[in-house]
Amino acid sequence: MTLADLIAQARTALDTAIATRQQEQDALVALRSDPNLTEDAVAARVATRDAADAEVTRRQEALAELEREQAREEEIAALSARTVPAATRAPAYDQVHRVGQDERTYRPDQDRRGAHFERDVAAAFLGDYDAQSRLARHMQEERVERGDQLQRAAGTGAFSGLVVPQYLTELYAPATSNGRPFADAIRNHPLPPQGMVVNISRVTTTSSVDMQSAENAAVTEQDMDDTLLPITVQTAAGQQTLSRQAVERGAGVESVVLSDLYRRYDANLDSKLLNQATNGLTNVATSVAYTDASPTTAELYPKVIEGLAGVEAALTDQASGENLAVMHSRRWYWMQNAMGSSYPLITQPGVVAQTLGANYAERYGNGVRGILPNGTPVIVDNNIATNLGAGTNEDEIYLVDRNECHLWEDPDAPMYIRAEQAKASSLGVLMVVYGYFAYTHARYAHARKIAGTGLVTPTFIGA
Repeated sequence: MTLADLIAQARTALDTAIATRQQEQDALVALRSDPNLTEDAVAARVATRDAADAEVTRRQEALAELEREQAREEEIAALSARTVPAATRAPAYDQVHRVGQDERTYRPDQDRRGAHFERDVAAAFLGDYDAQSRLARHMQEERVERGDQLQRAAGTGAFSGLVVPQYLTELYAPATSNGRPFADAIRNHPLPPQGMVVNISRVTTTSSVDMQSAENAAVTEQDMDDTLLPITVQTAAGQQTLSRQAVERGAGVESVVLSDLYRRYDANLDSKLLNQATNGLTNVATSVAYTDASPTTAELYPKVIEGLAGVEAALTDQASGENLAVMHSRRWYWMQNAMGSSYPLITQPGVVAQTLGANYAERYGNGVRGILPNGTPVIVDNNIATNLGAGTNEDEIYLVDRNECHLWEDPDAPMYIRAEQAKASSLGVLMVVYGYFAYTHARYAHARKIAGTGLVTPTFIGA
């Protein structure tokens, strides 16, 4: 393996470390937006971010050391190839290129296929000053040898095999992702360090209090009892095998793949919270039917109030009052599309009179998007299915108390494995992202969902 190959590997490792550090920073920012966060949780996430930061510094220093070594090797090679001229010789030796005496920057006998030249072109584009210097020296050598040819007015089209294409790697377009808006909005807990089941005790038989029938008579008594709520710890994982050629000869390939795996992990976890069989929100929520052949926002809104009334009735004194309405983006924009002359009879905090709620104009995945007329915050989440109902064209609106939707996550999730030996026989590099999580919306059976033909694919007609 050449020194140039080691430098390429070091650059790839630095890109990966930078991507990991950015992931940790994003997780820290998201955690700090949680009103229920603890100092210990913040300290743990800051420590993880700082560890990733230290890894970036280590990778950066390793790359700089290799680049200094390469520059010194090139300097020694140039010195060894020079012929010292006589003192009275003119013009000065360092003011003219002496082809045949000075060693060429890129020599066919040492790099027959031009790999070093191609690497320097890519590196120069990404800001490598040493590569830019070598390319500039190469162009000066070309002017000495073929200056007359370089002055001709031939365009790049005449040299399609010699003009190297440039890739704007910093502007690569990642695949879109639905992200995890709902997962970020609900109550988050650190996952216990051991075990594959999380158990919660629920009191299902209460004590009792009643009037004493007479003085010195026995007072009422009822033995309390609880029922265990077991919550399975699940494992979400994804992998990607890259060719070693892609890792070592590509520009930032590994960091691009890792970033995409992280995005798929987030979207998968959020989708499971909403749609997973048996325990997903759609399967534990009590349905509030909205059946309408010509649905309107004005007709839908009372169903929202009915659902919220059901949430509070199920929780009573355990209700936190921090309710959420979770809906697909198409439903949120359809509700904004509504026009009308009827307004709620009771004003609400934070809602301007004679409006049907408020839109906060936040971007997708950036927390609360707006509020409904009664002040309920709206979370927009495109992991909500849009193929429900008999016509496979309905979505649903979920109404929950955010503090009774629980998500346990490993503080370090998602974690990353990079394995070279497993695929060594085919020159492959295996990348695996995985994490453990558990969730429940059923500590109290409180969630409601609005479902029915009134939630078919919306038409935007302003009604």
